[in-house]
Amino acid sequence: MNIIIIGAGEVGRHLAISLSREAHSITVIERNEVLASELEQTLDARVMCADGTSVGTLLEAGIGECDLFLALTSENTINVMAASVANKLQAKKVIARVHPEVQREEWLFDYRGHFGIDHIFSSERLSAIELAKFIRNPDSLMVEEIARGRIELQRVRVNGKSDVIGKKLKDIKAPERTRIASVTRGEVDFIPTAQDALEEGDKVTIFGEPRKLRSLADRLQKGSQEDRELRVVIFGGGEYGFTLAQMLESWNCRVRIFEKDPRRAQELTDRLANTTVINTDGTVLAELEEEQVGEVDFFVATSGSDEDNVMTCLQANNLGAKNCLTLIHRADYAQAISGSGRHFGMLAAVSPREATRRDLEKFITSDKFHVVKKIGAGEIIETSVEKGSIVAGKMVGEIDWPEGCILVARMHGLHAAVPGPDDVLESGDLVYAMVTPKVRKQFLKLVR
Repeated sequence: MNIIIIGAGEVGRHLAISLSREAHSITVIERNEVLASELEQTLDARVMCADGTSVGTLLEAGIGECDLFLALTSENTINVMAASVANKLQAKKVIARVHPEVQREEWLFDYRGHFGIDHIFSSERLSAIELAKFIRNPDSLMVEEIARGRIELQRVRVNGKSDVIGKKLKDIKAPERTRIASVTRGEVDFIPTAQDALEEGDKVTIFGEPRKLRSLADRLQKGSQEDRELRVVIFGGGEYGFTLAQMLESWNCRVRIFEKDPRRAQELTDRLANTTVINTDGTVLAELEEEQVGEVDFFVATSGSDEDNVMTCLQANNLGAKNCLTLIHRADYAQAISGSGRHFGMLAAVSPREATRRDLEKFITSDKFHVVKKIGAGEIIETSVEKGSIVAGKMVGEIDWPEGCILVARMHGLHAAVPGPDDVLESGDLVYAMVTPKVRKQFLKLVR
């Protein structure tokens, strides 16, 4: 693929180096001479020291033959403008990094449609999502998001006490607009039909809006819901910590943020409705002891310093915190800590660079669909409903879907849901389906 990247900062540099190891033609545009020079010496790719929003620069970079355009600077305005211009100059797919506030406003304004951008993301939000997964779903084998974060998928194990054992899927009466889409039984993976029944020990992949999915997951895993309030402390009230706190506020969590900057602490107090903000230095052991950190369920370090994050997690673990999570900006350090951190009481380490790379990985294809995730019996495919396709204008329930294919999400404009049988698929809708490799072509013929 021909890929153009704007910005050689923390995120852009990491992605450029990762992609350059594969068989892609990479061009990086960076206006800072020092960063451009450093990258040119380490990267087997074309590096241009220029303004990425300039039409002349983009034409010189070969925007007309660009398969994937990535605007990855730390500035909203630059990224949105560059991506919009790239779209008008016929780049096949354009993606822009934005501040998480922009994503939070997406339900108010269609930034993608207005500026002609295929995908927007924020590294802060992606990282917060990764951290939140461990807190919201500690018993799940896997947690991911699709449909721009509005639909969640979890992989859970069916507990022997669950009331679903032995029941056919059609008789389980799962919450409305949730879906059981894949089952692993021993060494066998399959996409179930309504006539299949669940057994103890089955690993099942379920889809739905997060709150409804939680109810289904609890039912499958334990046979009854536990609604105990989780105690969470977040060290660092920067954008990562703030975004994580916002995500957790709507869940059954009692959240506290430790922020040493008094101005930032006051700002957080004004913007967070159900979070306690404490103006204190979380790196000081005496402060952690005074705030009884040893009694919390989760201690999450999200400051801008990798060293402070690791050390405060170690201190929190020594005080008795049940689980510690940390943000690590260096991807190689994050991998090392995730691999051996449990010996020091750290459940996981999340790297913003790696979270971004994984999110963008699905776009690095010339196909008219994306493989979002491979799970057991098949894969989750994301594609759009083409005008004039077999399914366009029809209700989901009246379509003859091939066996081995389950529709798990539909995006119509900014609205996303697990589709019901009476929902009408329209051209332009983004759809997500769990399919086996054998029926992938059949599914794509229906929607393309």
